[in-house]
Amino acid sequence: MIGIDLVSIDRIENLVKKYQKKFLQRFLNKSEINLVSTNNGYNIQRIAGFYASKEALSKAFGCGIGARLNFHHIKIQKNSNNSPNIKLTKYLKKEFKVKKINISISHDKDYAIATALIKYK
Repeated sequence: MIGIDLVSIDRIENLVKKYQKKFLQRFLNKSEINLVSTNNGYNIQRIAGFYASKEALSKAFGCGIGARLNFHHIKIQKNSNNSPNIKLTKYLKKEFKVKKINISISHDKDYAIATALIKYK
């Protein structure tokens, strides 16, 4: 199953300015917040990319963010090549019988986009 999501970087930047870390904690865990943190604030493009990734995955699961799936069921990590890597909770793996996940994130000055591909057992 495939999912895709597009996010306005300005929209994410405004939410970060308004709600600060509280906004980030709504959809990112501590290690993800560390990945988007910089010496003088946050990497807004990376935040937008992570948000788009989790939304794209929820669409690929076919249920969106809600009762069966929440943002914290999905953890984004970086591999040794600095590429995104997805880790799911045990609940999510079992609930959806996930075999493999591929994710791609891209961003420019205006938008972040993510595509997700899920292979099921």
